[in-house]
Amino acid sequence: MLKLQYLFNNVNLAEMILENWEFDKESLDMFKYYRISSNAIYPFTFEGKIQLLRFAPKTEKVKENIEAELEFISYLHNNNYKALESVATQKGENLIEVRTPWGVYYASVFKRVSGVQLSETDLSDAIVFSHGKALGKLHQLSSKYTPINNKRWSYKDVFEWIMDILRDFPQETAALMEVKLLRDYFSTIPQTKANFGMIHYDFEYDNVFYDEVAKSCNVIDFDDAMYHWYVMDIEQVLDSLQDNVPSENFDLKKQIFMDGYLAEFEISDEMLSLLPLCRRFANLYGYVRILRSMADQWDNEPEWLVNLRERLVNGLKNRAFYFGADI
Repeated sequence: MLKLQYLFNNVNLAEMILENWEFDKESLDMFKYYRISSNAIYPFTFEGKIQLLRFAPKTEKVKENIEAELEFISYLHNNNYKALESVATQKGENLIEVRTPWGVYYASVFKRVSGVQLSETDLSDAIVFSHGKALGKLHQLSSKYTPINNKRWSYKDVFEWIMDILRDFPQETAALMEVKLLRDYFSTIPQTKANFGMIHYDFEYDNVFYDEVAKSCNVIDFDDAMYHWYVMDIEQVLDSLQDNVPSENFDLKKQIFMDGYLAEFEISDEMLSLLPLCRRFANLYGYVRILRSMADQWDNEPEWLVNLRERLVNGLKNRAFYFGADI
């Protein structure tokens, strides 16, 4: 999540950045459908087809990580995996660094994928099975992937980033304890091509689209991708599934999802036993991202920001529940 100062709508900034790509001038009205979280996303069209401008301040991102993300997406496309596709600028670049009156930004553009978000479907057995197949296929391709130019960061780098952020929050002793517990435990888990590689990390219901015509899923938003155990992605999906289906249906839908996954890629029961530890990793990472994001505060904040702060504070409490518990 970006720092709160970057969550304000800035149409002038978006228009300045978009000038590097071809676009339909009349489609700028679509900017009103923007969203900002880990990036600013502004929709527009080119030749009548929807595309998405994505940008974030240089201070909030690591260029090598973005380049590695784009390289991995290209690899997936070359292997017929259904994921978002980047669009080159008028100069042929997929990632640009733009100087603006509001600072320096990294920016890319992506084509909109077909289908509707899984969260907007009825999550039928066929859709949940397709979701599982999409993740299994992603991990199958990841297990064979070797980056050419740029390597994405790993869970170890995330731990280092967390420690760096927590230096500014010396009162967060429970979070520091959680880092030590998880880092020590993860160091004992073997890494093989069968259990460890590039994961999506956010393979949840708002980042996967179901195409009813093709009867398959399309995947977006690899911005949080990292090297981790594949079971981390499974935990994130199951957590999202639990939020989207009635509790009495969860076990059945979970099994259907896993059946789809196993149709494409094997994972051992031993690795699945790590699901609770992966949840703690996600909670810790999310906690520190929120902590960093909301550190600054201003006078006379707008109502939407006041409400957002309240939700974020509640999010901190929920994520910190198991900090320091024995493993």
